[in-house]
Amino acid sequence: MYRSTIFVVLVFMLLAGYTAQAAERIAVLDFELNDLTSLPYTPEERRRTASFRPLLEQALKRTGDYEMVRVDAEDQAAADAGLGYLFRFPELAARLGEQAGADWVVVGRHSKPSFLYSYLIANLVDVKNRALAAGYAIELKGSHEKVSQRGIEALAKKIHDSIKK
Repeated sequence: MYRSTIFVVLVFMLLAGYTAQAAERIAVLDFELNDLTSLPYTPEERRRTASFRPLLEQALKRTGDYEMVRVDAEDQAAADAGLGYLFRFPELAARLGEQAGADWVVVGRHSKPSFLYSYLIANLVDVKNRALAAGYAIELKGSHEKVSQRGIEALAKKIHDSIKK
């Protein structure tokens, strides 16, 4: 009897430990392009900006034990009242994340003030607290694919470090 009780207690402790280690669920929203150059919103720059979400999702998976959660593009568009709206109102981004079952939401912008450089700007939103957990700005010097990849990797590391604090 005593052994079976100890066994049951150990099993429950293992299960409790396992559920505590469940993967964090992250929703990465589509990045917005804020192009301030004299030739704004070119098809190439739109494609580059559209590539940031999937690249960041892949980088986050490599960086830690994360489960990526998709927010429907129509839901994001319906919640976004204009350029930068979800970026400025983390409680609205948190609501989108909650609907998708996420623990965290990454709201990103690609700000391009010049042809020579641009910035990946992202907010990490804590869905449970409906609040901004951290903000990041990564400078991209140039528009080559390798530059974008390095910037995304740096952003993924910063997000990982913030979540694991």
